[in-house]
Amino acid sequence: MPGKIRVLIVDDSASVRQTMAAILEEDPAIEVMGTAADPFSAAKRIQEEVPDVITLDVEMPRMDGITFLRKLMQQCPVPVVMCSSLTENGSETLLQAMEAGAVDVILKPRVGVADHLAEHHLQIRDVVKAAARAKVRGRPGKPVPRVEAPARKLTADAVLPPPSGKPMSRTTEMVVCMGASTGGTEALREVLEALPANSPGIVIVQHMPEHFTRAFAQRLNGLCQVDVKEAADGDPVLRGHVLIAPGGGKHTMLERQGARYYVSVRDGPLVSRHRPSVDVLFRSAARAAGSNAVGIIMTGMGDDGARGLLEMRQAGARTFAQDEATSVVFGMPKEAIARDAADKIIPLGHIARELLSATAR
Repeated sequence: MPGKIRVLIVDDSASVRQTMAAILEEDPAIEVMGTAADPFSAAKRIQEEVPDVITLDVEMPRMDGITFLRKLMQQCPVPVVMCSSLTENGSETLLQAMEAGAVDVILKPRVGVADHLAEHHLQIRDVVKAAARAKVRGRPGKPVPRVEAPARKLTADAVLPPPSGKPMSRTTEMVVCMGASTGGTEALREVLEALPANSPGIVIVQHMPEHFTRAFAQRLNGLCQVDVKEAADGDPVLRGHVLIAPGGGKHTMLERQGARYYVSVRDGPLVSRHRPSVDVLFRSAARAAGSNAVGIIMTGMGDDGARGLLEMRQAGARTFAQDEATSVVFGMPKEAIARDAADKIIPLGHIARELLSATAR
């Protein structure tokens, strides 16, 4: 069995360092090898021992987190998870961090109701374990031991019933549903930048904290020919438009009214340990669109989306999974492939082309 994931926590707040250490060490697969109050102390600690994962604050004295991240990626590539407070400005800064090489984003631990705290802590641990598996500039990810007792894991049944009836015939505009997690922000950027302005309507679940999805959508909108926005309840799914499911607290589903598609953003429990959940989006697409849909599952740890992609395929949709070579973490696609949920396994650079081919009339 592989050893524990050794984590270095870098944050100028002593209370945050202490809280993060306590949260991470609740998981027997994780060991906090040390903490540092600033990048200079962190660099000294890394010289003694290279961690498997670093959690890195954005705003720190003497050197900011992104500057340190860029230096680290040049000199000693290590999977880095950026840690920030819940702010709009911080969201934009963290997207710069993703471009600089960070593999994921988490919110700093904060006070709240007990259920929310438990969910938040679970997600922090899951992100760190996913980061340990991530490929960072040629450095292979570390196998993660499965030694913890799994938390009760709900399926999409907790939000909406499974699809029923015969596969729907192709009678409406085609709609595309995509799901991604660790490594997905840059992967999605590559796919969406390659699409023309008249592409079919797209709905995406990317696992990110609340507020970060809005900044992510705004960034993509400035880079792509298609229009990209954070989804709001009732938004229509239109040709040339991309809707990013809002992160942090609700599920996003595809709905149909006549020949028109729109999204519904609703409350609900964690599904496959996520909210929004790819499984929920994909199941809703199987129910609402059937063979008028295309499902694409991309890089990320865990199995969120695997069951839903199979339901889409069984409902007549075309389905694709990103291949292992181009996935930062080959977890979600691997689980979908194991369930025979994907019609085709394709590299990241071919996804846009396959998407357009599958939706051509």
